[in-house]
Amino acid sequence: MATQLIERDLDAISADLLPFEDAVRTRRSIRGFLDRPLPENIIRAVLDDAQFAPSNCNTQPWNTHIVRGEKLKQLSQLLHAKNDAGEFTPDFSFDVNDFYGEYRERNNALGKAYYEAMNVMREDKEARHRAGAKNYSFFDAPQAAFLFMPSFGDNVRVAGDMGMYGQTLLLSLAARGLGGIPQTALGFFAGTIREFLGIPDDLKLLFGISFGYPDDDAPGNRVRMDRVPLETSVTFHA
Repeated sequence: MATQLIERDLDAISADLLPFEDAVRTRRSIRGFLDRPLPENIIRAVLDDAQFAPSNCNTQPWNTHIVRGEKLKQLSQLLHAKNDAGEFTPDFSFDVNDFYGEYRERNNALGKAYYEAMNVMREDKEARHRAGAKNYSFFDAPQAAFLFMPSFGDNVRVAGDMGMYGQTLLLSLAARGLGGIPQTALGFFAGTIREFLGIPDDLKLLFGISFGYPDDDAPGNRVRMDRVPLETSVTFHA
């Protein structure tokens, strides 16, 4: 495919958007949304931004499905039923018990902060289940994006591409004062979602993103996790 110079109205793009640093530093996972669908033009603008994410060898492997309205409500009911029955159909393995050391500590800190914000006691298994199941109500978001991908080799590089695409989408939302949350939990039911949406088996579901207008009064949005110091993650060599 020939390279084309893509001309865009930069003044229109930058209007009313947060500066880059503000968008990066104010972005957070939103766990509660207003029942107010995003306008079509905003959704398309965010998705258009995400199209400019980098990818290995310019494969652009993302295959995104936006679900909303009655279709999203039907999918929510189905996912709740599958979750209650323990009928998981993931494309990729995931187990928090694989985390160790500082990574496990950070995961535990997030879980503790979330359940405390939801006023859920550690020993209350039923309440913890209900809190976790909010993933399948999409945290009340009126729309959700499901990020499917082709399978190449061991999938590591394509998964990296999907992460960059997802982050670009999330930053575009944040720049507009909107919110989103990447949800590995949605990937636990990849087969169910693929069948429900009529998606070919050769496309795999890595994760989904619920997004929309943040509900500042939602208990889940009280959670704000710090980041470790730069020195913890970065080593300079000269």
